[in-house]
Amino acid sequence: MSNKRSFPGPLVILMVVIILAAIATWLLPAGQYNKLSATDNSFVLTTPSGDIVLPLTQKTLDSLGIIIPVQKFIEGDIRKPVSVPGTFTKQKRNGQRFINVLQAPIKGIYDSVDIILFILIIGGFMYVFNETGAMVKGITWLSYTMKGRERWLIIILTTILSFFAASYGMAEEALVFYPILVPLFLAAGYDLLVPLAIIFGGTSLGCIAAFSNPFSTIIASNAAGINWMDGLGSRLILWVITTGLLIWYILRYAAKVKKDPSASLVLKFDGDVKPPYDINVNTVTTAPVLELKTKLLLLIYLVTFLTMIGGVVFLKWWTTEMSALFLGSSILIAIITRMNEKIFIREFIKGAESLLAVAFIIGVARGVTIVLNEGHITDSILFYTASLVQGMQPALFILMLLAFYFFFSLFIQSSSGMAVLTMPIIGALAIIINIPGREIVNSYMYGMCIMSFIAPTGLILPSLALVNVSYKTWIKFITPLLVMLAIICAISLVIGINI
Repeated sequence: MSNKRSFPGPLVILMVVIILAAIATWLLPAGQYNKLSATDNSFVLTTPSGDIVLPLTQKTLDSLGIIIPVQKFIEGDIRKPVSVPGTFTKQKRNGQRFINVLQAPIKGIYDSVDIILFILIIGGFMYVFNETGAMVKGITWLSYTMKGRERWLIIILTTILSFFAASYGMAEEALVFYPILVPLFLAAGYDLLVPLAIIFGGTSLGCIAAFSNPFSTIIASNAAGINWMDGLGSRLILWVITTGLLIWYILRYAAKVKKDPSASLVLKFDGDVKPPYDINVNTVTTAPVLELKTKLLLLIYLVTFLTMIGGVVFLKWWTTEMSALFLGSSILIAIITRMNEKIFIREFIKGAESLLAVAFIIGVARGVTIVLNEGHITDSILFYTASLVQGMQPALFILMLLAFYFFFSLFIQSSSGMAVLTMPIIGALAIIINIPGREIVNSYMYGMCIMSFIAPTGLILPSLALVNVSYKTWIKFITPLLVMLAIICAISLVIGINI
């Protein structure tokens, strides 16, 4: 029997953090800032002596020393109360007890119910769509159609998978493509690293500059108190740059291996290994037919995500409207495919179940913030941390934050868990030291997703098992790309805080 111990899961880690947060409420001095929030027509300043209504103008913000354009409040870019600089006052200690620790994750779920329901409905949508087989048919059709033009297939597939990851957070779903693509690329004269880099690399890369990923961008922005659309343009630009870099990197390696098979890193470090399943694709000589219904389903899939983005940008949608959109799309798919009612309900519930752990992570992580808030030490942490970084160059701060996420992402690969655990405090700290909230969210995404390429707590080990490639070979292959990505992301952050 093996004595090897696995690393604790995200929920266990978060419960430990809640306990540590409760202990901290007995050790750290309690205190709070005055808070400023916006209504439809005015600001409300919350102080120890009561609430004060102030005009919703830039002059009010300037008088309070808050260096934020008033338009950010009017348009809903900032959704949570903002700490007013220079107003920190000490308060009576309110240490959190055992019962508070037990209640914290439950209260966290209450507070996060809108985003939790949104995540669960997306899970239902994905399972209903996957039940149709349209995604696998589409990729299979593309693979056979492009046979003999594998360079273009690398470009198209990497772009598609990166887009799916950036738009809705594709990850585990991509595992189904290995048995389809591995035999195809081996037959074309490439090695096992090429399909691995396309599938795992493409989905991991897309999460770096995710423009509408509900599991990272939306949750993190919500936790930081900003609109997730803030910074959309710069993320789209970075997504194009980084996706282009990955495609170039794969094409360069693939061309070298095809020209000289002995240059294969798989051959060098692992030997003449084969994937852990039968290779029988080459016996099929005709390309699958992409039926009209399949094309329509793929179109609905794409339009659903584009509609979500358009609704948020132009119609000010939030979780209720977005949830309704995905529920409506699920029903439409079921109608078009004449899916049996029982199958539809079964798949939708299975999809929601598949993301139930993510939902609990969001709620439990929110419990950390609740313990800190009810213990009146959240602002104390901000106050003393702000004192430490006061005068620090914003560029140095944002790069240190990127390094912070590099390190902790080795242990926590739950993007939603990391977001709701760290964003409330770091997001508030960013406002105090005048760093745009979008760059705080970006530093979190860049750090987590770059490390997702190699973090053993993520999907890399299952992916390597599906192609029978060693971790050592993957590290040797991917390290130069990660260095380039880290430099590009660091430059992007520094530019972002100066815009």
